[in-house]
Amino acid sequence: MGLTNNDIFKKLRVAHKLRDDDIVKICALVDFKVTKSELGAFFRNESHPKYMECGDQILRNFLNGLIIHLRGPMPKKESKPNPK
Repeated sequence: MGLTNNDIFKKLRVAHKLRDDDIVKICALVDFKVTKSELGAFFRNESHPKYMECGDQILRNFLNGLIIHLRGPMPKKESKPNPK
C-alpha cells in the first residue's frame, strides 16, 4: 500500500514546518484558493467523520506554489532574435 495524497501533504507540511496560514498563502501564489477548514479535513485521521481525500489538483497546486515559495518566481524568458 503506497502513500496517499493526504500522506504526502502531511509529510510536506511537517518537513517544511508549515502552518495552515502558510499553506493558504502558498496556494495563493498559483491563484488557487483553499480554506483552513478544507486543510483541516485533509490532515484529519481517515476514520474521522470530517476526513476528506486530497485530490490530485489540490496537491499539484500546492506543490507548484511551494516551488515558487522556496525558489521564487520563474524569471521571464528572453525572446531570441530571429536570424535572417
